Amino acid sequence: MARPVIFDLGGVLIDWDPRHLYRKLFGDEAAMETFLAEICSPEWNQRQDEGRSFAAGVAELTARHPEHREMIEAYHARWPEMLAGALDDTVAILAELNARGQPLYALSNWSAETFPHARARFDFLGWFRGLVISGEEGIKKPSPAIFHLLFQRYSIDPAEAVFIDDSQANVTAARSIGLEALRFTSATTLREDLGRLEIL
Repeated sequence: MARPVIFDLGGVLIDWDPRHLYRKLFGDEAAMETFLAEICSPEWNQRQDEGRSFAAGVAELTARHPEHREMIEAYHARWPEMLAGALDDTVAILAELNARGQPLYALSNWSAETFPHARARFDFLGWFRGLVISGEEGIKKPSPAIFHLLFQRYSIDPAEAVFIDDSQANVTAARSIGLEALRFTSATTLREDLGRLEIL
């Protein structure tokens, strides 16, 4: 039986980065990095990945930082500009697995409000037999609960599956519940890892 392969999306198959937008809005790289570290921070964005609405997230920040209202509002209003495109070398691996009939799944921390932009743009998302999106479920990686939700919904045996993610915290969590987990660093390394596992 072919082993199920579970992919993260952002940073593995899709080049998502708020810097793609904010480099257009800031004339100064250091000021941009400060804004993305201290105001529209990863921790703030993760609340949307857990299911909070962008309206609530933006309202919270603009109340605390009214001087940055336009920059904060752009995070949602111009969110599609944060998607630079597909990571083609990794998508090529996904295409090979799909052509071989490998069972493919996606498990991603992503806002339910913005994921439709990705779904409309990237045809390869249709190759997955199932997708679990954190913002739609109200839980996110690295919580074991979201992994178990995927297993139960799609009848996946974690002992047979392989999980791919660029976050070490998510890889560690996956290993703790019995998954073979690969830390994604490059398509070249992923191809080697999948070859070692005799999947490619």
